[in-house]
Amino acid sequence: MFGPLKLLLDRFVVEGNLTVIDAEGRRHAFGDGKGVPVAFSIADKKTERRLTFDPTLAFGEAYMDGRVKVLEGSIYDLIATFMRNEDARRMPLLAQLPNAIRYAGRRIQQFNPVSRAQKNVAHHYDISGAIYDLFLDTDRQYSCAYFETDDADLETAQQAKKRHLASKLRLEPGQRVLDIGSGWGGLAIYLARTCGVHVTGITLSQEQLTLSQERARRYDGPGSVAFKLLDYREIEGTFDRIVSVGMFEHVGVNHYRTYFRRVADLLAPDGIALIHTIGRLDMPSVTNPFTAKYIFPGGYIPALSEVMNGLEPSRLFLTDVEILRLHYAKTLRHWRERFTAQWDRAAQILDERFCRMWEFYLAGAEAAFRFERLAVFQLQIAKQVDTLPITRTYMIEEEERLRRLEVEAPEQRLLAGE
Repeated sequence: MFGPLKLLLDRFVVEGNLTVIDAEGRRHAFGDGKGVPVAFSIADKKTERRLTFDPTLAFGEAYMDGRVKVLEGSIYDLIATFMRNEDARRMPLLAQLPNAIRYAGRRIQQFNPVSRAQKNVAHHYDISGAIYDLFLDTDRQYSCAYFETDDADLETAQQAKKRHLASKLRLEPGQRVLDIGSGWGGLAIYLARTCGVHVTGITLSQEQLTLSQERARRYDGPGSVAFKLLDYREIEGTFDRIVSVGMFEHVGVNHYRTYFRRVADLLAPDGIALIHTIGRLDMPSVTNPFTAKYIFPGGYIPALSEVMNGLEPSRLFLTDVEILRLHYAKTLRHWRERFTAQWDRAAQILDERFCRMWEFYLAGAEAAFRFERLAVFQLQIAKQVDTLPITRTYMIEEEERLRRLEVEAPEQRLLAGE
């Protein structure tokens, strides 16, 4: 084995049961021999060198390209082994250097004017929609579900997520609602049908727009839904409520103040906004380089301090913050298991390399939410300090009311899932 790589693994993997078969076929053991046995092979010396000097990018690329193969355990088990050790100790300085350079240039990477934002969104969301049908729920909710019980299935947890969000918006029939980053339209349709509101959803994905507009044409419930291909910086009008789920991660740290200024401009004087975003429970950092290159270019998971730095100058009131711990890890476990069960179908739609890339993304994200201090922030915001009750009791009462309404008026499902 390449000497510096062996030294790196010896110093870093102190806990766990890891076996590495190097490019010459020799076996090397790392860790204390406890836990799930994991083994992988490295195809060539070049890969060994790349794993040494830029492991956070090179490992995902090597797995995607088949130059690293997992022989025992799963790719999730392997990533979890590394992350458990990373939580307890820091990587050697040589291995930290690439990420230090990335941090220095992160504002360039996260510069997202409208044209670049649309290109970044297309990279991830404008692939074949059939891929998303393989692992998402029937409403294609592509954000953290809300598990009211440990044994809830994905459909139940995603429905609970929509209900939980709606309970914080304090909706009344006839209100105008803006959904920033409306995806395939599921949340907008839920709010319209269950609460009788008029929802405008905006997205930068042409694929999402096409399907959500078709759903809107077929919608015949109370309220109304409409979808547009627009950036949040381009929408005009005034809205009683604003909701944004899983979109803030694509804004870019350079643009947080602009984002919250737009929320303030668009929100009615007695309006309420709810921002649901992945967040860090530690210091500001950089986007994982594999994720930035192959999955979510231009994306970033903010620390709460960075969000507040963008929010405070807007003169909006932060009225409630909820931290959802482990809900996304559970969501990603469902997605990963569903995707791997449909591997052959996914390979027919795209190819084996895509499948390995997607599996690595889902497994890495799940492990990150378990071991790397990631969570989900739900930020409730208002223009006036007295718009909302001063206790959270109303949220619980509203969830129960919405639960009863769902039984009476089940939501419209995706056309592909009908």
